[in-house]
Parts: sequence; C-alpha cells; structure tokens
Amino acid sequence: MRLGVCYYPEQWQESQWLQDAQMMRELGLRIVRIGVFTWTKLEPKPGIYEWDWFDKVISIFEKVGLQVVIATPTAAPPAWLIYQHPEILPVDENGNRWKFGSGFHFCPNSPVYKTYVEKIVTALGKRYGENATIIGWQIDNSFGSSHSTSCYCEGCDVAFQNWLKEGYETIEQLNDAWGTIYLNQTYTSWEEVHIPNPKNKNKNPSHQLDYFRFSSFILQNYASYQIDTLKNLTKNQFVTHNFSYQDQNLDIPKLSKFLDFVSWNSSPTGYAETLASLLYMPGEKTPDLAYEVGDPYITGFFHAWTRGMCVEPFWVMEQQIGQIDWGKVNPGIRPGTIRLWTWHAVANGAEAVLYQRWRATRYGSGQFQSAFLRHDGSFDLGYAELSSMKPEAPVMTQLKDEAIKSTVAILVNYEDMWALDFQPHNDQINYQRLLFNYYRALSRLGVSVDLVPSDKDLTEYRLVVAPILYLTDQEMVARLEAYVARGGAIVFGPRSGFKTDTNLVSEKSLPGALRSLVGGWVSDWQSLPDDVNFPFRSDIHGLRGEAGNWIEAIHPDENEGVKILARYLGGPLAGSAAITEHVYGAGVTYYIGFNAKNEQIKQILGYLVSEICNENVLDLPDGVVVNQRGNHRIAFNFTRNEKTIVLDDKMTTIPPRDFRFFLRDWS
Repeated sequence: MRLGVCYYPEQWQESQWLQDAQMMRELGLRIVRIGVFTWTKLEPKPGIYEWDWFDKVISIFEKVGLQVVIATPTAAPPAWLIYQHPEILPVDENGNRWKFGSGFHFCPNSPVYKTYVEKIVTALGKRYGENATIIGWQIDNSFGSSHSTSCYCEGCDVAFQNWLKEGYETIEQLNDAWGTIYLNQTYTSWEEVHIPNPKNKNKNPSHQLDYFRFSSFILQNYASYQIDTLKNLTKNQFVTHNFSYQDQNLDIPKLSKFLDFVSWNSSPTGYAETLASLLYMPGEKTPDLAYEVGDPYITGFFHAWTRGMCVEPFWVMEQQIGQIDWGKVNPGIRPGTIRLWTWHAVANGAEAVLYQRWRATRYGSGQFQSAFLRHDGSFDLGYAELSSMKPEAPVMTQLKDEAIKSTVAILVNYEDMWALDFQPHNDQINYQRLLFNYYRALSRLGVSVDLVPSDKDLTEYRLVVAPILYLTDQEMVARLEAYVARGGAIVFGPRSGFKTDTNLVSEKSLPGALRSLVGGWVSDWQSLPDDVNFPFRSDIHGLRGEAGNWIEAIHPDENEGVKILARYLGGPLAGSAAITEHVYGAGVTYYIGFNAKNEQIKQILGYLVSEICNENVLDLPDGVVVNQRGNHRIAFNFTRNEKTIVLDDKMTTIPPRDFRFFLRDWS
C-alpha cells in the first residue's frame, strides 16, 4: 500500500522542484504523477520536443527516492495543433464545433488526432520506457469527466455507418434488428443511416443503443491505441487509466481488459453533492452524515464498482483532499477527513492512493481546488493530517497483499444502463439508482459485495444480484444457467429479461429468455405514481410494507416447484406472487417483482445472505460502514456523532469522522 500525489511542475518555478520533492518524501509520499496537461510544454512546435525540464524533474524525484507515474498529455491538444487541424475539435449535439480553450477538446475518432497522439506517446515511451524511476503510465485523463464520449461530426457519422456495416452485414439485417418498420423508419441504404439526433422525438431505442455502443467503442479504440504503443516500448511499467463516473457513456469493463489495472478519481463531497439525487430513491431520507465527509455509501459504491472491473487491485489516482470546484457547495474539510477517506479506500481494496494535488494552482478553472500547500506555499490542513498518519503506514503496507473476498456480487451491464435511460417508462427509475439501492442495503448489513461485469465468471460468488437484467442474449443466459445449475444463487429484479440484445421487446412471455431460470412468467406490470403503493404479505422475516414504483405479477410454471415468498394483498395485482423462489439444478433463483425500498431490500438480502452464504449479517446505524480486507475489519463512522455497534459480540464505540481497526482469524 503506497501513498502519492499529483504534481504539476510545469506550473511552478524550477527552483521549487527539489524542495517540493523533499517535502513530499518527508511527508511519507512515495509516488508522484506528472504530465497530465503538458503537451505544449513537451512539444511546443510540431515534432520539436523539449525534454530537458521533464528529465530534470524526473531526476529530482529519483534523487529523493520518489517513484513516478507519467500521464500521457493527450487530454488537452495544443493550440498549434487545433490551429492547423480544426477538424480535430468535436461537434456537440446541437451541431456546434467546440473551440480551443476547455481541455478534452478532441474527437477520439479523428484519424488526424490519432496520428499526433501516436507521435507524442511514442516519443514519451521511447525516452522513458526503460527508466527505472518510472513505474507506470496513465493514458490520457479522466474518461467520463469533462470529456464527452459523444461526437456528432461528419467523420463520426461515416464511421458509425461503417461500424454498422461490420455488425449487420446487410441493411435488411439492421432493419430487422432495430424494428425500423415502426414509424416508417426503414432504411434502404447505409448512407441513409445517421447518428441519432438528440432533438428528434420518438427516437428508435435500438438505434440509440447502437450509437452508444459505437461511441464507447471509438473511445476504447482511441485508448487502446495508446495502450498498445506504450506496452511495445516499455519494460516493467504498468499502464492504467483514471476513470470518472460522472458520465457513464463508456463501457469501462471492455476497456479495462487492456489495462494492467483500473484507477479512478475519488471526490467524496463532489459525488455526494451531484449524485445523491440520482442514486437515492425519491423522498427517501438520506443518512445524517457529516457534511464535509461525503456519503460513504456513494463513495463505497464506486470503490466497489472500480474494484470489480478487473481482477487486480485498483488505484485511486486522484483523491480529493479538501475543497473541489465542480460540486454544488464544495465544502472544506475538518481534521480527520483525509485519514477517513484514505483508510476507506484502503479498506475497499485500493493498492495506492494519490492525492490531488501538491500545490494549489493559481491558474485557470482549478483555482479553488485545495492542495497540500496553499497558493502562498503555506501548509493546508491536509499536510498536517498526512504527517500525523505516518505511524499508520506499516499497517497500510500490511494490507497490500490482503485480498477482499466477497461472496456476493452485483451484476453491472452498461448496455442495460443505456437502454433503461432511453426508456425508463417511469421517470423515477434509473439503472444506477437500482444498483445503488442493493449495494447500500448490503453495506448496511456489513456484507462485502463486488460490482462485476455481467460477463464475468461468477464461480467465486455464492449469491449474485441482478437488480435489473434488462437485455439478454443466448450466451448470457447459458452462462447464468450453468452458474445456478452448479449451485449458485441469483436474485433477479423486475423488468429482467424484457428485451433482446438489440433492444427489442422479447417475443417470449416475460421474463423472456430467463423464464426457465425464474420458473415462471410475468403477466402484468404497472408503473405507479410516487404516492401509490399496495400492501403485500411475505414469509421472509421482517419484510413488510407496501410495493410501489413498479410492480409485476409473477405466475409460477406448473411442476416447477416454485415457492412463493410474497403476495400482493391489494391493488390490480392482488393475489399474485410478488417474490418467488425456484430451485434450478443444484442452485436457486429468486425473482422480486417490484422495485423494493432500501429497508425492504435490506430484509430480503439479509435473509438470503444468512441462508445461502452462511454469513452473519450486521445491523449497522446509518453512516457507519464495515469493510473487511483479508483478516482485517475496519469500521467507519461518517456521521457527526459517535456511534456504538456490535461487532463479533463486542460493543465498539466509534468517534465521529473516525474508524476502528480490528484483526481476527477468519479462516
């Protein structure tokens, strides 16, 4: 386990570099990331490179014993490149071409841009690919943040047509796959097919889905271009990327397969401020958290999401250490917050945490972001806090080789996310909200859970949760059937199996291709207003209340031995099954026919984890989370008041904004 920092030496006088490096080392930092926005500094004119300053700063880091991660500078093309090739700039959904001066101002599909990217990345790889001080590379910067994956330029339009040709071969196959007979949208040639116009009404959801697939593919192709170049030129150096989850239009698992490991940018207060309304159910009371620590369920949700995208431990490449500048309020922090965030990342499986940033910048849009050093060079709160954490470094190091071994997984499918966003049918239904609802329920139970791609081998998990498996194909269904037949357990949420992989409604009785697994069929479904709920009765201990938002009537197939765990008592579906259990081979499946509230999900999953995983579940107060890494358990209190919990039959009191560390032989 290592700590590091993001540094921007190009913004500071050369005379400051050595002192900064020495201070970093004294503070306990061991890794420095550089290079993110340095293209013009490295290549002031086409093909003219200035390496002296970069060589010098790297040699300084080597001298004081710091390791270096170089970020390729391709997230911000130089002004000279845009001046010579304005066609590199992306076009937005309104048909307006971007202008220079924002960062992330390029179309990833541009062949001209990729030529220049290859040149700068090749030059960097040749010069530093065998430098022992350089331990790895971050390609580009923060896909899913300020950078949009969607471009509407003519080049992308033609590329979209060619991509469709490769996938469908004939225009007739495309028409069938998209159901273009509806609204007379049938095409007679490839030239008639264009990128969907966001302003059009009654857009074809199959057309939209393929455009999102195409856009994600283009960015993956752009990224793999850099990955391949660096892997061919480097020795004993990793390649990663620091993802952001503000824009979910990139299929991260598909890109992650080409990386050595995955990284992400963690900004707890920013994510809490901007995503809470998206992730929590409407009208749901949010936890009474300390305002400046963020939301541990939201932060933990994306830690688990990142961890599940690849088999290796992940990095936090940019960890917030104070005020940010892109949230709603952007609060400052109090003593203990950075320590809390760092240990929370470690407890969730992070192998390294790099703080953003060393010095507060005086320039541009980042002027109000906190750093270890303020604008005048004085110590900010984070400096003193990290200094006080130095005695804890050996314990962090001890955790480096400890793995998180979850027995529960939540399935993530980006194509399901996109398709549901196109047609939520109820404006309170959101894919990420559904996943988060299940994640938070498990977190409140103290259960470790991985968020994993839907094509992952599930053998290691006892219980798999699919809050909504919206799109299905034969390969996916066969894989899930084999998993359950061997003894696995799957929980399906409502609307699972509704669509084919081209986003057409299944021609089979719902849940479509999943019917044999579920052991029943859905006859009716209702989308309900917020204030309409209907009672149900359940055999699951503690499960009570009413069903709302979305309800389905489940009918068990005859001779399948399906057990009904809950029935509707009122409303249009009264008497119908609301939750079912079906033994399939050596395993079992569950179907929940309504969008359950968080407390209801907690009761359902608490019952299933106890029955299937043979794990004792906890009853944690809101704002308290418990993570296990190897033989270590860490209990965190993200509230403003001390909390008492029972852990291993012992009462433990945790001060506000603090945590307690436990070691136990769990073998």
